[in-house]
Amino acid sequence: MEALLSAFWALVAPVNLAILIGGTAAGILVGAMPGLGSVLAITLALPLTFVMSPEPSIALLLGLYAGSVYGGSLSAILINTPGTPQAAATVFDGYPMMQQGKGDLALGWATIASVTGGLISTVVLILAAPLLARIGLRFGPIEYFALGLFALTCVVSVSRGDLLKGILACLLGLLVATIGQDPLTGDVRLHFSSFNLMAGIALVPFLVGLFALSEVFWRVAENAAPAARPVAHTGFRFPRLADVAGRWRVFAKSALIGTWIGTLPGVGATASSMVSYAEARRSSPNRDNFGKGEPDGIIASESANNAVTGGALVPTLSLGIPGDPITAVMLGALIIQGITPGPRLFVENADLMIFIFAALFIVNLALLGLGAVMGPIFARAIRAPEPVLLSLILVLLAIGTFSVNYTGFDLLVMLVAGLAGFGMRLLRFPLAPVVIGFVLGPMIEQSLRQGLVLSRGNFLNFFQQPIALSLFIASALFLGWSVWRHLREARIAKHKEGPA
Repeated sequence: MEALLSAFWALVAPVNLAILIGGTAAGILVGAMPGLGSVLAITLALPLTFVMSPEPSIALLLGLYAGSVYGGSLSAILINTPGTPQAAATVFDGYPMMQQGKGDLALGWATIASVTGGLISTVVLILAAPLLARIGLRFGPIEYFALGLFALTCVVSVSRGDLLKGILACLLGLLVATIGQDPLTGDVRLHFSSFNLMAGIALVPFLVGLFALSEVFWRVAENAAPAARPVAHTGFRFPRLADVAGRWRVFAKSALIGTWIGTLPGVGATASSMVSYAEARRSSPNRDNFGKGEPDGIIASESANNAVTGGALVPTLSLGIPGDPITAVMLGALIIQGITPGPRLFVENADLMIFIFAALFIVNLALLGLGAVMGPIFARAIRAPEPVLLSLILVLLAIGTFSVNYTGFDLLVMLVAGLAGFGMRLLRFPLAPVVIGFVLGPMIEQSLRQGLVLSRGNFLNFFQQPIALSLFIASALFLGWSVWRHLREARIAKHKEGPA
């Protein structure tokens, strides 16, 4: 009880509360700027924690963490550009809603989903941190490979128009992901004698170019041949309570998926949003509307990627193992403060643990108000004349991309990816499968090869692991059902065209 009261008074202290809310607002701003992201936000704030006591420094970092993950959805919805890699799946349905004039409602869905995912993951963190950490440690390379394959099946979901084009686009993403060093041997692949390519293709410039720059090119091409510009509601609107209640299963399932994947060290929020999106597309009664502006798609992505914030803290706090690069930086901040994460942390610093749990609750609740205030500000920005808006977006994309590694090569990657994305749009190739393949490719390749090393080259051993076997079966069932459904729809369409 003494630890609980101490944590409560520390949290409601005006300075700590102001830092918590200010850090959340700053995180939203950074997350909404394409190319910056959560790691940069926390890294820039890290020097400030040197002169702070543990409570305000942790409040600042948690606010930046949760705020930046949510902020990525703003630009994903408004300008078809994921502000952070975690929001890549939000683009699939968020921007189509924007084009339909429902951008205000899309922002509302993203905010509700982010808050719900964050709160659920915080509850899970409080109640089941030791248990989830132990489950996460049971995931080896074979289980990671099975998980990656399951997530890869969502390519079928986002390739309804032409399954072959979707598969080819996914293969392109997988191919690009192999550029650079071999994860096991260190051999350099597909570098074409370029020193810059030896390090591989960075995620941020590739994503920014493929989605955002290609969108700029597309808008310019549309202006060359005048067309009606989509009318967008530039405010912010929460969905009706009845609509939210009717989708509670999507909220809960996506948040639990995000929390679970967050406990797996090294996987991260980007993969969790893809896995959650694939599962939502498989089980949603509105599956036919995915990719066209379906709220379930936004809910799945945003609930999962924000739930990772709590899930990733499970191994970080319980075992001292960072769940993703962001919590790795936070782990360093705790050590700087003289706090050593691990099993003894809950005993030796009980008041600090309670403070972290309570701070996560406040941060996620603050997203409701801050999202409603800051969302319309970004939404109104797009009401500027299109040439001005496109020019501003182009400048922000260049600045954001360059600021990641401070290298001109990233700008070249962004340009090439933008031209490739524009060409794919012209040829009616879906862009989402490219991102899915690129994001999941490294995890699938590395875990497959590590698993083969552990099994001495015997792939049949993969099916002897219960968790992996369950994921393989789920992948096969979903893939078979999706292909059968695709072929059936093709036959029906052909039959309808026959009499004509």
